[in-house]
Amino acid sequence: MTDFGGAVKQTEDYDIAIIGIPFDEKSCYLRGASKGPQAIRAASTGRAINPWTELGANLDEEIILTDLGDMDASGDFFDAFSRIEENVLKILEKNAVPVVLGGDHSISYPVVRAFARKFEPLDILHFDAHPDLYEEMRGDRYSHACPFARIMEEGLAQNLVQVGIRAATGQQRTKASEHGVRMIEMKDIKGSLSLEFSNPLYISFDMDALDPAFAPGVAHHEAGGLSTRQALDILHALDARIVGLDVVEVYPDRDKSGITAAAAVKIIKEVVGGIAILNRPRSEEES
Repeated sequence: MTDFGGAVKQTEDYDIAIIGIPFDEKSCYLRGASKGPQAIRAASTGRAINPWTELGANLDEEIILTDLGDMDASGDFFDAFSRIEENVLKILEKNAVPVVLGGDHSISYPVVRAFARKFEPLDILHFDAHPDLYEEMRGDRYSHACPFARIMEEGLAQNLVQVGIRAATGQQRTKASEHGVRMIEMKDIKGSLSLEFSNPLYISFDMDALDPAFAPGVAHHEAGGLSTRQALDILHALDARIVGLDVVEVYPDRDKSGITAAAAVKIIKEVVGGIAILNRPRSEEES
């Protein structure tokens, strides 16, 4: 089970719940992202890290963080997607924050379907090398290359902001324009990036948003990406109420060193810490 520096507690009364979705049936290139949840958990051990975040949150004391284990993602993918949606909704119905460990990026579609049942309107911040806005990929409308096309078509999010893009096609640019997607491409990121969201925010983090030098354990190596530091700086600067997170596309078989999973743990840790800080009791002077 996940450790996160000793912060994880086995309890039914929690603020944040980690859930693994070992699913990679919709990957259009390599299979192996189903091993992502296991790799992320292994990298989170308290033998290697502590529960404090960079901004000063102590995850062991300030929040109740639990790990619900991996859900059953086997069988027909429509059935699997339905189970994903219902499992995430159960967490949301407890007024807790789901942290989803993928899995390929196709899982974000059913996950966001659950969020849309709880939060309306909803904003999404999507880190990725690719827009994942294809109409279909090799005849498959539910490929990991297509989740945000389905999400925006169904009106599941009011605003979608994509960061780190560096492999957009003309078709995907057209799709983005049709649905008012803000695409922040790597070539246009020159300095710090401060993003503000007025609606509840869901973050979807594809590990190939990072340059392969920082995350070699992904299916698609797309050079010229974010450094881990850049990604953390963007997350730290966010002005938003974060209600959920997924971290997807970790392929441990392509990274025997484990630095991709370690980067995933760092991203999760800092996002969870940001939620803890936002939920701290405010003094009368602050309020």
